[in-house]
Amino acid sequence: MRMLHLGLRVSDLERSLAFYAALGYAVVGGVPETGFGSLTMLKLPDDPFVSLELVHDPAKPVEDVSAVNHLVVQVDDLDATIADLAVKGVMAEPPAEPGPGVRTSWLTDPDGYRIELVQWPPGHPAGMTAADFT
Repeated sequence: MRMLHLGLRVSDLERSLAFYAALGYAVVGGVPETGFGSLTMLKLPDDPFVSLELVHDPAKPVEDVSAVNHLVVQVDDLDATIADLAVKGVMAEPPAEPGPGVRTSWLTDPDGYRIELVQWPPGHPAGMTAADFT
């Protein structure tokens, strides 16, 4: 069993697509009409699978993002990612080091969802494991 993706409701699909494209996501496909609204499937370049689904229904704009605390995206080079985002008009907070060798930065999408960018120290596995808590 594994998690496939997260469906995130967005108010303005084009604005959100531009933001997530700047972050590195690419559109894989979509489903135009469902009971939830239109669904647009996104993936990051190094991911083999869809990891984010943008859910859009003009009749249901996002009014409260508090149910989603944050999303996390792993990056290889945090400084280069922040610089690249700035060129694309997406501002990220200055980097912080919340743990030994772990670097993070935060940004906010057009609807107010918070996104944490994480750069692991050299040799760290791709993702969190039980070893991160021992």
